[in-house]
Amino acid sequence: MEAQVRKLFERYEQLFRKSLAGDADMDEVASLYASAFIAASPAGVMVGKNDDQLRQVMEQGYAHYRAIGTKEMRIRAVRVSPIDEHHCVAHVAWTSSYARKDRPDVTIDFDVHYLVQKLGGDPKIFGWVSGDEQEVLRKHGIG
Repeated sequence: MEAQVRKLFERYEQLFRKSLAGDADMDEVASLYASAFIAASPAGVMVGKNDDQLRQVMEQGYAHYRAIGTKEMRIRAVRVSPIDEHHCVAHVAWTSSYARKDRPDVTIDFDVHYLVQKLGGDPKIFGWVSGDEQEVLRKHGIG
């Protein structure tokens, strides 16, 4: 399962890059996710469904990333912690870079911990735990 999870995140990274260029297919992005998911951050816990509303929110999210000057989002490392034969936690270390007006570009490293399930077909993301993205961006003068 580890190799398949690594492939999942390689695809995730490629789709993120396409979205930053304004060239992402939201159906393709949504295919990375399970039919329902949970997300946790310092802002609280959220649950959602993989539906048209998710695609709309993702499209808006990518537009926001472009608007704040996100130039690149790349994976530095993926560490997989198995839970059982169908589930794992993928600890993904990301590096993002941003263009800022009248100031040098800035690079930020951060980690997201994804809950992944594999039932028959390709593995799917069914949850994630992340830090306070807005606070980190604010500290770096982004947004």
